Amino acid sequence: MKRRSFIQSSSALSLPFLVGNMPFTAVGKNKLFNLIGEENDKVLVLVQLQGGNDGLTTLIPIDQYDQLAQVRSNVLVPESSILKISDTIGFHPSMQSMQEVWDAGQLNIIQSVAYPNQNRSHFRSTDIWHTASEPDEFLTTGWMGRYFDLNYNSYPEGYPNSDCPDPFALTIGTIVSETCQGTFSNFSLTLTDPYNPGTVNIGEQGEAPNNCFGRELTYVREIARQTNAYSEVISGAANSGNNLSNKYPQQNNLAEKLKIVARLISGGLQTKIYVVQIGGFDLHSEQVVNGDPTQGNQTQLLNQLSDAICAFQDDCTKLGIAERVVGMTYSEFGRRIRSNESFGTDHGTAAPVLVFGSCVNPEIVGDNPEIDNQVGVQEGVPMQYDFRSVYATIMMDWFEIPEEQVREVLFEDFQRLPIIAGCNSVSNENVEDSPLQLDLFPNPAHGFVKLQLELNSSNVRIDLFDARGSLIKNISNKSIGKGSHEITIATQHLPAGSYFVRVTDADNQVTRKFVKM
Repeated sequence: MKRRSFIQSSSALSLPFLVGNMPFTAVGKNKLFNLIGEENDKVLVLVQLQGGNDGLTTLIPIDQYDQLAQVRSNVLVPESSILKISDTIGFHPSMQSMQEVWDAGQLNIIQSVAYPNQNRSHFRSTDIWHTASEPDEFLTTGWMGRYFDLNYNSYPEGYPNSDCPDPFALTIGTIVSETCQGTFSNFSLTLTDPYNPGTVNIGEQGEAPNNCFGRELTYVREIARQTNAYSEVISGAANSGNNLSNKYPQQNNLAEKLKIVARLISGGLQTKIYVVQIGGFDLHSEQVVNGDPTQGNQTQLLNQLSDAICAFQDDCTKLGIAERVVGMTYSEFGRRIRSNESFGTDHGTAAPVLVFGSCVNPEIVGDNPEIDNQVGVQEGVPMQYDFRSVYATIMMDWFEIPEEQVREVLFEDFQRLPIIAGCNSVSNENVEDSPLQLDLFPNPAHGFVKLQLELNSSNVRIDLFDARGSLIKNISNKSIGKGSHEITIATQHLPAGSYFVRVTDADNQVTRKFVKM
């Protein structure tokens, strides 16, 4: 068996070796292009909210409060307790620290992020977010893993080396993230203790036999050598680094992970991707307790998230590394608009993504979801932005990866969003503010609904979704010309219920709801 075949078929492909205190996964390509080295020292921190975070509790649309009170009164916090960041929207009252990050101009909020044909399975939806696949496409590589594969396809053979002495990516925890899964191995290592990452006692090594066993033994020895080399640079960075913030809370696991990240970056580790996780967001019940929506599991989780990110930002600033670091949260899906009788919420569709750092564009991207009195039991917050557009924007505007490579790694029709603003960013200079204008009537509809459009761009995509986020029909994906248009959408074949029309061009999108009677 060839070594490459062994890697591909082995369970080592996606599961880490447990080496001392450091579960280790082999990684993979040439010189780290412009991502590692003096040309680009930027870092991305991914914060995974495991279980499906309730976006309507995290970021509350104040202008929809009366309607929310009719469909989720048992989990909705009092309006007076909402931490306003504008006249129309605010944070959950447990997120005072996140409000502090917002007030400092270090937070970008992207409304209603999801993907077409939302899958409400935890496992499949997480897989889609990690691979950036289509919902009906099953990929075995992560979205950053594919980028690494484009440039470093010999990994793990020959790594680390003088050009790339540091790990490509680190997952702070015990289970490696599939975000950096490459074709043959994962570009991420797992780490629990940066001071004692673990080494392998190789011992006496005789000559390996010239057969299948010998080739596999040689590979395992190479992995052990690599483990020891990476352990040395990780522990060296941990001992050279520092933490200066006094805001890190006690008994906050996410904060402890981010504290490790800050220390390693300040210690000179050139790792580009860090992944940290916080679990517990699958709150079908007891999202709130004792009839008090300001208390309970969701309150505790949002408080931990808020405090951890605030402390990390403070630390990065005091360490002088703030302009090198951008972080973002993500979760496999949001929750449904209607709460259930168990004081919880069930699997839904879209939720906000929070992008934090000193170089972000400090604004809210997108509109508040529209909530009405005709919210079905299955209805989730409709998608405004495809999550791959968030990935694509960060790849282009943060890491300065060429657009053609981004399209190869992700997909063709992404939107470039106004996420990154400072630190010599290239993002917003070319993004024009040309909002789409549209109207739907009659609403409620029977046999048809008319879509009135005012376009500033000739190329436009129009899609029809149901209340679960499933794509019913692509109505248009072509140039229809600038100016005013009226398009009739037949609805007589649709079952009664709620539907959404989503219109997108290169830079903008609008989602509108109508009800089929």
